[in-house]
Amino acid sequence: MDSPRGRIFLMKAIQQGAIALSETVAMHFDKCLGCMACVTACPSGVPYGTLIEQMRAEVEHRYRRPWADRLFRGLVFALFPYPRRLRAMRFVQLLYRWSGLQWLVRATGILELISVRLAQLDRLMPATRRLLASAALPHVTPAQGTQRARVALLTGCVQSVYFADVNTATVRVFSAEGCEVQIPADQPCCGALSLHAGREAEAKAFTRALIERFELGSVDAMIVNAAGCGSHLKECAKLFVDEPAWHARAEAFAAKVRDATEFLAALGPAAPRRAFSRPLRVAYHDACHLGHAQGIREQPRTLLRGIPNLELLEIPDSDQCCGSAGIYNLIEPESAREIGNRKVENVLSTGAELMATANPGCALQIQSLLRERGKALPCLHPVQLVDASIRGEEISPQA
Repeated sequence: MDSPRGRIFLMKAIQQGAIALSETVAMHFDKCLGCMACVTACPSGVPYGTLIEQMRAEVEHRYRRPWADRLFRGLVFALFPYPRRLRAMRFVQLLYRWSGLQWLVRATGILELISVRLAQLDRLMPATRRLLASAALPHVTPAQGTQRARVALLTGCVQSVYFADVNTATVRVFSAEGCEVQIPADQPCCGALSLHAGREAEAKAFTRALIERFELGSVDAMIVNAAGCGSHLKECAKLFVDEPAWHARAEAFAAKVRDATEFLAALGPAAPRRAFSRPLRVAYHDACHLGHAQGIREQPRTLLRGIPNLELLEIPDSDQCCGSAGIYNLIEPESAREIGNRKVENVLSTGAELMATANPGCALQIQSLLRERGKALPCLHPVQLVDASIRGEEISPQA
């Protein structure tokens, strides 16, 4: 029942009334990563991604979860889709770390006794430098040299708070490549996390608000630098199949959504790349919602190969999930750890001195498991490496 075929069998049985939607049945849907690897592998083209999203929405609508599960999920979705709340939470996290309370909590193992999910939240907490980082981006950044395109940038929720440096690098690279970059203020969540967790009404509300915030008629593309967000926004029209006006509007919006690496690879380089002073060995991790869901695999590699003195290393079984998968590593921490440890072993086997990935969730997951092993392996977005090469900057071992 934990295979894609088994879950589809369960879906049919529920629809036909042969099986009731119980805690046991819901568990099988919860344990699905939603990594879309089965979609890549399926020779028949079964749209499993759409099926699992629809079924999860059905589960959330019809099944009443235990109170502890409801409380934890409520906490997650009261925080993560709201950048302002996350920024406020950073101060709490810094106090928790600097006061020594985090050390005490980890030394005693008390969180593991209270809740393995809360313990997982603690493990995934970003490094201090990320908690301190911030960036105020201009609403419009002009193109350098001849303007080749005009784009809008989705800054994201977790991305804008904990990975602000990725957004800053994205703006610099696009500007250097001849693109005017527009960034609407007060961007709402795109709804990806909510949709992947079955919170369909919430996802629709977020997506509507985002579409209303962006006016894409005057831009060539809507740039996204977080794989999960891009995957959702490229298919957001399916949320509104019963609302003709919104369906048409969402389709027009989705048609302009592009991953940052996808757009840059198609545009081609204009800004010169400068070589790093020494060879840099970089392992590229395929985020599932970039590789499997969007079919974007070669474009990030093309960008990385275009950097002089950068050696691109392939991770064994690179297309396998790291265990992050939206909020999966928070909801199913034990399973996520098993999956993540396999990924970490494969990353370390390459002998890389840096890892690149195009999704913040993957970065947090892999970095947390590396820290547990006492390993230090910097992780950057491919665009950050391009940015460093264009600017002639060396990559810090603390990146």
